[in-house]
Amino acid sequence: QMQLVESGGGLVQPGDSLTLACAASGSTVRDFVIGWFRQTPGREREGVASVCLGGRAYYGDSVKGRFTASRDNAKGTVSLQMNSLEPEDTAVYYCAAGPTCGVLEGSQYSTWGQGTQVTVSS
Repeated sequence: QMQLVESGGGLVQPGDSLTLACAASGSTVRDFVIGWFRQTPGREREGVASVCLGGRAYYGDSVKGRFTASRDNAKGTVSLQMNSLEPEDTAVYYCAAGPTCGVLEGSQYSTWGQGTQVTVSS
């Protein structure tokens, strides 16, 4: 059974950049649409990006122009490059595997990682 693992979270200052990675064990992310989501306590889970098998990515409105999701099939990873980070980006970030590219609704995704914390604070 495939398991997903996120990495790369941390504490950064406003305006900084950070790159998250999502890797799989028991299978490969190459065969799945991968979505990135984030959640903070008291708020609904938010779809951040959806990365198609061919690499095309779709983004949530709050991150368009700042975040870039991409695949590295040679490494078997999907990355989320986050630029111009804002305190409002503070959340636990999750990657998940799903069937349909472009979907930013978490209920459509079946396999989830454990999450990685991103904190943006001065």
